[in-house]
Amino acid sequence: MATPGDDTGVEARAVSVDEQLPMTLARLHWDAPVGSPLMVEVNRDDPEGELVDRLRDVVVGAGFAVDDIGVEGLSIRMQASRERTLPDTVGPGMRLLVCGLNPSLYAADVGVGYARPGNRFWPAARAAAIVERDHDPVDALVHHGMGMTDLVKRATSGASALTAAEYRAGTARVERLVRWLRPAAVCFVGLAGWRAAVDPRAAAGEQSAGFGGVPAYVMPSTSGANAHARLDDLADHLRAAAALSR
Repeated sequence: MATPGDDTGVEARAVSVDEQLPMTLARLHWDAPVGSPLMVEVNRDDPEGELVDRLRDVVVGAGFAVDDIGVEGLSIRMQASRERTLPDTVGPGMRLLVCGLNPSLYAADVGVGYARPGNRFWPAARAAAIVERDHDPVDALVHHGMGMTDLVKRATSGASALTAAEYRAGTARVERLVRWLRPAAVCFVGLAGWRAAVDPRAAAGEQSAGFGGVPAYVMPSTSGANAHARLDDLADHLRAAAALSR
């Protein structure tokens, strides 16, 4: 159960770390201003370390910085604060998980990935028939099974601001997310980002090693700055990524 808090923050009480929790926290993230505190309380019925780690991953994925963790008896309390970033929109039964490199500051402030004018992700996704509505990650997840996350949650004005440590930590988090929710396939948007984070010699297309135990596809960036990638080509890549789930 999640309930709004007072004017300074939001609070989730007695929740379970199940497959619905990411979207519960995503909605709290959208409703709260940057810096707002969040308290999540979980009743412990699994090995303590495993449950704490899963909860931390979900809270970070929802766009909150974990400030403190307390364990008392059968209860775990995690205090966090809302960051200037995007929440994951993920859940059970995903046909395709789309993973960007990291949010732009513009997208973080709008609250939707790939929101900057000129970015071709949403037009390409519509052309590939994997979504119907523009700039609507909730509709994409609920009605089309397309989830969204990022390798690195920190929003920046450019990828050059990211560190090797952030790439390593973010890649590990997304891999754990994939192993937990088991999307049918995962598509990484941004070949340069994938090369920096995972495989410096990778080429666009299906990755033979997969990722997190599921088929993986890497495609070029949909940014308007990537003039080499045409809209039709980007749609073809998304169509091919979605086809891995069949």
